Amino acid sequence: MTVRLVGISGSLRRHSYNAGLLRAARAAMPEGAELAIHSIAEVPLYNADVEADGMPLAVTTLKDAVAAADGLLLVTPEYNNGVPGVFKNAIDWMSRPGSDIPRVFGGKPVALIGASPGGFGTILAQNGWLPTLRTLGASLWTGEKLMVSGAGAAFDAGGNLIDEAVRERLARFLAGFVGSI
Repeated sequence: MTVRLVGISGSLRRHSYNAGLLRAARAAMPEGAELAIHSIAEVPLYNADVEADGMPLAVTTLKDAVAAADGLLLVTPEYNNGVPGVFKNAIDWMSRPGSDIPRVFGGKPVALIGASPGGFGTILAQNGWLPTLRTLGASLWTGEKLMVSGAGAAFDAGGNLIDEAVRERLARFLAGFVGSI
């Protein structure tokens, strides 16, 4: 049986450290597991009027992918010591209508990782996700932590992971998460 994960980066930047970390995660998946990368780039700002007119295709595509997956990997940047607004917006859209929350998030194994140029990695953003994930009924995996600090040295100018120690930590993290599902 193949374990299928969906991975989402919370950054829209072309050469984002977090998008690079997500690509590295796809390459480091353990045997018997696969990671499909999905984007939040086309998810509009939440607006109940837009929702009333019909769910945007980018939202339904993302929701259906997460609902069908065995687990979810959220790769979060940290902006101003917190969760990036664009990422939270995408998760908020995915919780609409509220009756879809159990289908999309209910009991879904979720793991958090992230990269930041700062010295603390993404500890505050990862902690900032906890109330939201709890509210949505997701099952947060806490077997290990992965917060890449000093990301400017761990990634090249194209946002590709070049730090082998981080790559090894990422592989261990993913093996633990997949093994818990």
